[in-house]
Amino acid sequence: MDLETRAIVSDTLLRAVGVIKSYGDQTVVNVDTIEVRRGEVLALLGPNGAGKSTLVRVLAALETPDEGRLFYKGRRVGRDDPELRRAVSAVLQSPYLWRGTVAQNVEFGLRVRGLTAKERKERVRAALRMLEITDLRDAPVDTLSGGEAQRVALARALAVGPEILFLDEPTADLDVAVRRRLLADLERIVSRAAPALVLVTHDPGEAFSLADRVIVMEEGRIVQTGTPGDIFEAPATEFVASFTGAEFVVSGAVESAEEGIIVVRLESGQAVEAMGDLAEGTPVRIAYRPEDVVISMLSTPATSARNRFQVRVAALHRRGGLVRLRLTGGGLTLEALITRLALEDLKIQAGMAVIAQIKATALHVFPA
Repeated sequence: MDLETRAIVSDTLLRAVGVIKSYGDQTVVNVDTIEVRRGEVLALLGPNGAGKSTLVRVLAALETPDEGRLFYKGRRVGRDDPELRRAVSAVLQSPYLWRGTVAQNVEFGLRVRGLTAKERKERVRAALRMLEITDLRDAPVDTLSGGEAQRVALARALAVGPEILFLDEPTADLDVAVRRRLLADLERIVSRAAPALVLVTHDPGEAFSLADRVIVMEEGRIVQTGTPGDIFEAPATEFVASFTGAEFVVSGAVESAEEGIIVVRLESGQAVEAMGDLAEGTPVRIAYRPEDVVISMLSTPATSARNRFQVRVAALHRRGGLVRLRLTGGGLTLEALITRLALEDLKIQAGMAVIAQIKATALHVFPA
């Protein structure tokens, strides 16, 4: 084994191979391989029913797969392996708290591990301080709000000093304001919470803002793995593009291809240029992100964008500081996302004729 291979192995805390889990006749997880690396925040991203939570329960040794092997630090382990059980800690979507006070809940795992009273007291104090709930120390858990209960569950998980912390949809049941604050706190503590953190979420924004690496799941399988930039800028499939916020134009077919640039003739009759390597005649669908559509006035000089369309503003919807525009023209419908200030500067109104421009590099082409 060379030095580079040894470095990769040593950085891999947990690895699962050939994981299959079914309930009845329905296979909910079918994953060839997945690994959790030291020093990373890994996000499992996908819609409800994608198998994320089941996979996490297998990785966290909370559930036994029908098939598959689990390795901890290169050593094959089972669900009841004591070293693995001590190394992982999990907070599920609806955390269960024991009866008693907040401090008693946070202390629970420390008692199980046999720490002294002094060690338990110090760790409880540190965990409560990290989650900013020191003032709730003596509060009965049945008096807590949803956000407070989630913080207690996080404090309890962190207090034991896990090597791998699993968070399964930690903000899913929280209202908007509480969710925003917890996310901000997670960003603050993830770097020091544990050597590795695995976050399960159906929210691409949550995954992209917190994770170093993202695994996208669809129907129990992994369909793409990469950095947030990889997933956002180069979605591997139409599903990944759509799930992470892309819009689709009408279908078309490749009319020509030369030096990595293809021309697609849309069903509307318009032609667009995009980056790609597909044969002429290939039926395709094209995805783009509304924030990549640049709006300008008819009199504005052309830019380097290869795709330039004259359209009308069919509708506009204000969403806080952003405005979503629906643009139509020549049989083409586009969505654009601009700032409120840009809307005011350009004096855009419904019915106005404008130019919509989008670079070839901002289009993602998928075989239909």
